[in-house]
Amino acid sequence: MTAHKSGDPTTLNRLYGRQSGHKLRMGQQELVDTLLPAISVPDEGEITARRLFGEDRPLHFEIGFGSGEHLAHRADMLPDHGFIGCEPFLNGVVGALLHVRDLHLANVRLHMGNALEVLARVPDGTLSFVYLLHPDPWPKARHAKRRMMNPGPIDMIAAKLKPGGEFRFGTDHPVYLRWALMQMRERADFEWLASQSSDFLKRPGGWPETRYEAKARRKGHEVWYFRYRRVTA
Repeated sequence: MTAHKSGDPTTLNRLYGRQSGHKLRMGQQELVDTLLPAISVPDEGEITARRLFGEDRPLHFEIGFGSGEHLAHRADMLPDHGFIGCEPFLNGVVGALLHVRDLHLANVRLHMGNALEVLARVPDGTLSFVYLLHPDPWPKARHAKRRMMNPGPIDMIAAKLKPGGEFRFGTDHPVYLRWALMQMRERADFEWLASQSSDFLKRPGGWPETRYEAKARRKGHEVWYFRYRRVTA
């Protein structure tokens, strides 16, 4: 298998694209002003379950949670686990805050910004799950280095997952699909949990449909689901 080197930290920590959309309504702004500070990931220092939730518990990490549907569903389903969600888009963060408020989720912590900056502060071998669902495909070849499915970010994900931990990836973009498969088949530190095509064409149990996925299906797009187990390389 090909050895992987971590990417340039400057490149990994760079955000591309817009971070805010339509203006927030008063109630939404209130959530940003009050609830977000109360459940935000600390700006500095090590990120552990004990620090975030006051006790050791399985930790899940979602990179780019969109409007938070998947994050909220998983957190509601597993109340004794801890969930960290990172999203640079303000309106997406507001969506997650609404879920946290309405479902009374005490096991969620959020970061509005670059997920890799937070992930870097998680101790190695700590996470039980990492989720990367429908990331921006950056389909043009000259933008390929911006994709999250690149050696540097995948190296970091591998380092932070505990042995036996799971990395879940989903996309509806055929260019990104081919790129991701090319990246992951070079890895000796992940085992693809699929034995037949239906394993990645059918949404696994406990993996809810998000608003983005439903929109993709309405457009006639196929959606692919991938599960990888962290193994010793």
